[in-house]
Order: sequence, then structure tokens, then C-alpha cells
Amino acid sequence: MKIKFGAIVTDGRGKIGGHVLAKNRSGNYMRTKVTPVNPQTTYQQTQRAALGTLSSGWSGLTDEQRTSWDAAAQTHQRTDIFGDLRTPTGKNQYTGANKNRLNSNLPIISVPIESIPLPSFQIISATANSDVQQIHIQTSDIGSDFYVQIWATAPMSQGTSFVKNKLRLLKTMQQTMMPVFELYPEYEARFGTFTINSNIVVGVVIVNNAGDTTVMQTSKVLIING
Repeated sequence: MKIKFGAIVTDGRGKIGGHVLAKNRSGNYMRTKVTPVNPQTTYQQTQRAALGTLSSGWSGLTDEQRTSWDAAAQTHQRTDIFGDLRTPTGKNQYTGANKNRLNSNLPIISVPIESIPLPSFQIISATANSDVQQIHIQTSDIGSDFYVQIWATAPMSQGTSFVKNKLRLLKTMQQTMMPVFELYPEYEARFGTFTINSNIVVGVVIVNNAGDTTVMQTSKVLIING
């Protein structure tokens, strides 16, 4: 559990006893903790294996290599759930950068490398058509020196708004052409066939050579037929 102290406690996140403290657009709230079923999918096992590999890799680094990751972490501050700026540990930086590289089919690096500046971009359009079995995503220009991660959710009801924990990585590719992406085969393999008139959310993340990423850009898409 994470707590932010002021003169009195001003905010809280995480689990305490059988409850979870969280926040949405209406403010802070507490809900009963629910333990989800763990399906032990191939995707989960692959990610866990990668994290195990990276944990072992960190242990095998020299002191000089770990120091280089500690230094790199100083330039990769992140905003936490309270909106405060935090500096990751060297291990966090090593694991995060190399996880992004592995997802982009790049080898693990033992020391940080000079990174190509990430581009600014946005999703211009996103459509999902059941009749022609197509998910079509177009973004603004990205350039040819980056890798693109495409994320998506399973079909959801119209009223679902919080999707951060439902997005799954479906496809990673090197960007060498126009920024237009087709996703249906990967989507069907992960989630099955479309549910007409449901929504899905797609997300796009750009990764550079050093394993740095942009903020995910998302778009809600209505599944149509025809």
C-alpha cells in the first residue's frame, strides 16, 4: 500500500486488509479486494520468463555496469500515482529498458546506450470491422528508426471507461513504412472473434533503440459489421 502524508493523511493507494484504496474522476474511494483467477496463459508465462531472465541478468552485471544503470536512471524520472516525480532504481531502469527491447525483438544490453529521441505522434484514426475482419490503425508520422507496440483490449460494454489494466500487447514491429497498422490476426489469436457493437480500445507505444518509450496513445473503437 502507498500513502501520502500531509498534516493528516491526504491520499492513499494499494491494498490494506481486504480492501483496495484507489482514485477516479470522482475522487478517492475504497473497494473490496477481489483476487482474480490466474489462467496461467502462454502470454503470462512468456512475460514471467522474460522478467526472470532480466532479474538474473542484473545479478550477473559488474559493479561498473550497475553503476551505469544507476546514472541512467537519474535522467528517467517518472510521475507516480500521486503525481509526484520519482527516480527509478538502476535495476528498474535496466529491467524496463530491456523488457521493451525484448518485446521489440532486440537483444538485452548490459549498459545503457545513447538513445534516439522519441517522436511526438497521435492516433489519427482507428476502425474495427467484423465483416472484413480488420482492425485498421493510422498514426501521424513516426519515422523509420523506431519500433511500434500495438496494444488492445478484449471487447467491452459501451459504458466501460477504465481500461488501463485490460490492455494487452499484441504486436511489435519495426517502423519502416507509412504509419498504418493492421491488427486483426493478432487480435483474433488473443481474444477470439469480434463482438458486434462492442467497444475495444487500441493503444500505440513507440520504442527507441535504448528501450525508452513514449506515453501510450489510445483510441476507443466501435466494432461494426460492414
